[in-house]
Amino acid sequence: MTDPIADFLTRIRNAIKAGHKVVEIPASNIKKEITRILHEKGYILSYKFIEEGPQGSIKIALKYHPETKRSAIKNLKRVSTPGLRRYADVETMPKVLNGLGVAIVSTSKGLMTDKEARVQNVGGEVLCYIY
Repeated sequence: MTDPIADFLTRIRNAIKAGHKVVEIPASNIKKEITRILHEKGYILSYKFIEEGPQGSIKIALKYHPETKRSAIKNLKRVSTPGLRRYADVETMPKVLNGLGVAIVSTSKGLMTDKEARVQNVGGEVLCYIY
């Protein structure tokens, strides 16, 4: 696997399309941080880090609307790939759906959303869009 972040997003996307309540994903530090941001922004219900085996895993409880059964996550899009890295400074930091969505950015101060990066006045690699 050459792009573990794309695999992470695809597993979540596939679980949502299949209507699963829980998805289990192999863990890494960057995936743990993306999961933490998804939980803080209200896109997932909860998560649990399981420290079994050499790598461990992440169990994510997906969030659905109680009446319409529609997911809180409408779309997950990988922006920067191993073949084509996408960087943005503070002035060119993207706004997803005019601020309604979230762009996850890898900065020198760690992973954060586009809004947090603007507040801290840092740029970085734009990993993905979530809305």
